[in-house]
Amino acid sequence: MKVSRVSVILITLASAPFAYAGDVDLSLTNNSVKGQVDFFGSNNDTQLGAGYTYHEGSRHIANLDFHAQGRTALGNLPTTAGIGVKGIAWDDHKLDGGALGIGGYATVNLPRVPGLSFTGSLHYAPSILSFGDSDDMTNLELRGSYRVIRNAEVFAGYRYLNTDLDAPYRGDINLDEGVLAGIKVYF
Repeated sequence: MKVSRVSVILITLASAPFAYAGDVDLSLTNNSVKGQVDFFGSNNDTQLGAGYTYHEGSRHIANLDFHAQGRTALGNLPTTAGIGVKGIAWDDHKLDGGALGIGGYATVNLPRVPGLSFTGSLHYAPSILSFGDSDDMTNLELRGSYRVIRNAEVFAGYRYLNTDLDAPYRGDINLDEGVLAGIKVYF
C-alpha cells in the first residue's frame, strides 16, 4: 500500500504541537468540550498554552495564554503559581469579540495525599482590553485533580467565562459555564 507524501506531511504537521507539549487536557461540561495544550512543564520559568472550546449552539472560543511561573508554598503546601495574560477570542453567530485578561493561577499539592492537587485560575479584562462585541471579560476556573498514574490525572471542577456586551446589545453572556470533568496527560 502506497502512502502519499502529502498524507505523511499532513500527519506530521498535525502531530507537531503534541511533540512539543508539556501537557494536554480535555474537559467537558454539560454544554461544551475544551482542549488545552500547555507547552512547558511546571519547572519552567514561563508557560505558554493554547486552547479551543466548542460550546453547544455553534459558539467557538479560542484562548492563548502566557504566564511567568514558579514554585512557592502556601503555608507548608508546595504550590506552582503563574501570573500573566490570557487572550480569548469568541464567535457566536452574529456576535463576536474577545479580550486580553490579566491574572494568574495556582496549583496547590497536598503532600499527605500524594497525587491530590487543587488549581484555581482567574483572569479579568476591563473594557480597555476588550474588543469586538465584548465590553469586559471574566474567566474563572477551579478544579480538584488526582494523579492516577505518573503521567495522567483526572479532574473535576467549575468553569465560568462571562463577557459584558458592548452597545447596541448591552447585557452579558455566559460564554461557557458549568461543572466540568476531564483528563490531563503529561509528556
